Amino acid sequence: MNIHEYQGKELLKKFNVNIQEGILANTPGEAVAAANTLHAQTGTNYYVIKAQVHAGGRGKGGGVKLAKSIDEVKDIAGKIIGMTLVTPQTGPQGKVVHKVLVAQDVYYPGESKPLEFYMSILLDRERGQDVVIYSTEGGMDIEEVAAKTPEKLFKEHIDPGVGLQPFQARKIAFRLGLEGEANKQMVKFVTGLYNMFSSVDASLVEINPVLKTSDNKILAVDAKVNIDDNALYRHPDIEAMRDLQEEDPAEMEAKQFNLNYVSLDGNVGCMVNGAGLAMATMDMVKLSGGEPANFLDVGGTANATTVEAGFRIILEDKKVKAILVNIFGGIVRCDRVAQGIVDAYKNIGSINIPIIVRLQGTNAVEAKKIIEDSGLKVYPAVLLSEAADLVKRLVV
Repeated sequence: MNIHEYQGKELLKKFNVNIQEGILANTPGEAVAAANTLHAQTGTNYYVIKAQVHAGGRGKGGGVKLAKSIDEVKDIAGKIIGMTLVTPQTGPQGKVVHKVLVAQDVYYPGESKPLEFYMSILLDRERGQDVVIYSTEGGMDIEEVAAKTPEKLFKEHIDPGVGLQPFQARKIAFRLGLEGEANKQMVKFVTGLYNMFSSVDASLVEINPVLKTSDNKILAVDAKVNIDDNALYRHPDIEAMRDLQEEDPAEMEAKQFNLNYVSLDGNVGCMVNGAGLAMATMDMVKLSGGEPANFLDVGGTANATTVEAGFRIILEDKKVKAILVNIFGGIVRCDRVAQGIVDAYKNIGSINIPIIVRLQGTNAVEAKKIIEDSGLKVYPAVLLSEAADLVKRLVV
């Protein structure tokens, strides 16, 4: 689950990580009130207005602006709230901005540009350890840093069984070139950041930039935090942070039926059971010249209701030119899936795109009879290669 920058900063603050202070605003009037409050609390006269959407690259898309007066706060907030923000991570359709974070300007006026660092923590699945990735090149796309100056990108692996050790935090601060008070503050920052990462079951915490001010403060100027969905039952307070306006409606509908669904940009809808088979099916679609329109795993408890729900969700995507059902009956029974296909046809009405069906395994014979007796216009396949040929013939 993704959360907004302002929510991520709230979590960081609970773990004694210094942040760029800010206040959420839903209207230009609230933005003005937030700026006045920040001035009273911090003495700041300049303010940063930040669009709150689940996407990076907001500044490049015009979603982050500096305001040098209260009047500018109102004007800029009015322009950002309601805009469709397009960034490399939103896709060309963009995202509508519903709220902004009014933050203090931590870049002190009249001083030379302070040091900016990059820092993130995530799981290194290959090593089975957490890893802190950090760089002196903060404020830039980390992919660009990795491609052009890989020597400036550092990694510190952490055994999750023992956690971040003090010597590791000191090593990170030293490699960033910090000394004295700034070094101590970075050690505290890294320690708090890792404590937050592990305590809230985050899958990613990314701070870009981490700022060192001229008076040696270390601050999180931004905060991107992803929480492991499988751990949300342990964090009802964090689950309450979910912003449904930022979620894909199809994915939200799928969750109601316990379907694992992810929207993609292709033209072949996929309904499969098991994550491994789903990935293999998507690869097969791509190798056949098509593009998968989704990842949809109906799981081991699929029945007619969930299969029908899966069809409805796939058909909501107007880019879909065909549906490929690829079920191996292990836990899930093929006849249940077949009945779901028949029910979907009857309940949804006319389906004007081809449906390719491959059902193998438990009760596959019964499933084949259900499909044949239904009179539906489907394209059966026994082998995966046959399904691939049908994709090529019907879609490509």
